[in-house]
Amino acid sequence: MMLQSSSAAFAPRTPNLDLTTASEAGSGFEGMIGHSAVMREVYELTRRVAATNATVLLTGETGTGKELVARALHRLSPRSTGPFVRVNCGALSESLLESELFGHVKGAFTSANENRTGRFEAAHGGTIFLDEINSVSYKLQVKLLRILQEHEFERVGDTRTIQVDCRILAATNRDLLEEIDAGRFREDLYYRLNVVPLYLPPLIDRREDVPPLVEYFASSYAASNRRPVPIIPKETLAALKEYSWPGNVRELENLMERSFILSEGRALQVPLWELHAEKPQLGGEPAHSLDRAERQHIIRVLRETQGVVSGPNGAAHRLGLKRTTLQSKMQRLGITRKDYSGREPE
Repeated sequence: MMLQSSSAAFAPRTPNLDLTTASEAGSGFEGMIGHSAVMREVYELTRRVAATNATVLLTGETGTGKELVARALHRLSPRSTGPFVRVNCGALSESLLESELFGHVKGAFTSANENRTGRFEAAHGGTIFLDEINSVSYKLQVKLLRILQEHEFERVGDTRTIQVDCRILAATNRDLLEEIDAGRFREDLYYRLNVVPLYLPPLIDRREDVPPLVEYFASSYAASNRRPVPIIPKETLAALKEYSWPGNVRELENLMERSFILSEGRALQVPLWELHAEKPQLGGEPAHSLDRAERQHIIRVLRETQGVVSGPNGAAHRLGLKRTTLQSKMQRLGITRKDYSGREPE
């Protein structure tokens, strides 16, 4: 059976960060906030890839804005007038996800009381965004591979073949090569998805974007609550810029909303103590020689990477650690930016 048009209108979920109304000063690209060098690279690659029909694999930590980039890829593409369909693959069990993606026919299973159109059919003529692609079971990965190769599938319980024309974007916060080594992800599917890899940097690698993000969120919450835009003290902005942000932009957004709600008067009162609940040991050497050696080693690697923590050329990768693990060690050992931007540690 050839699908001629989108048979269902799946309205895309409103993203947590609807930056399309950002001010001229804060907006970087397609409503995304930030003008840092790493984000300009993201914008440029997004612009170039959007005009093609290539499959894109978005990678990066949770809260870095992968869905925003997926939506930008759709808006800037020739498919922009078609539907944008998002599926969170990690939110459903294997059986529910199969029905959600491919649809089912009446009687396919106990609760299948009527025919149901799947998300791939709904995305015909447009784009489908498969978030948390690493959560898809090995069995369903075979069906996804077939769609990528042949652009066809069958609904659950049906024998009729449906052909679809949709662009596939996928995202993950996991290292899929590690998932392949662990036997949880198909290598052939990985290479089909990874036609164009697009990495979203964590907020710690784009600290200069923290002030415009803070200003955007403050203005946004003020507008939605019909309150004056709060004044942001310079000391507060400096502290927010120095924080490591393990939860990335999503953590910053949540903190700004909480701060706005609890603030009295015109000044934004940010509970900075929350960011330093476990205070690092500053201004002195750790007591144990093992800690001292580890501290010196981390500082040397940070010097070699010019302070870059994450990414393929970052200190965490060189040390064989997760970014959050390295940040935790840096806090415990009292390592700050001045430690690896000054003289060589003794």
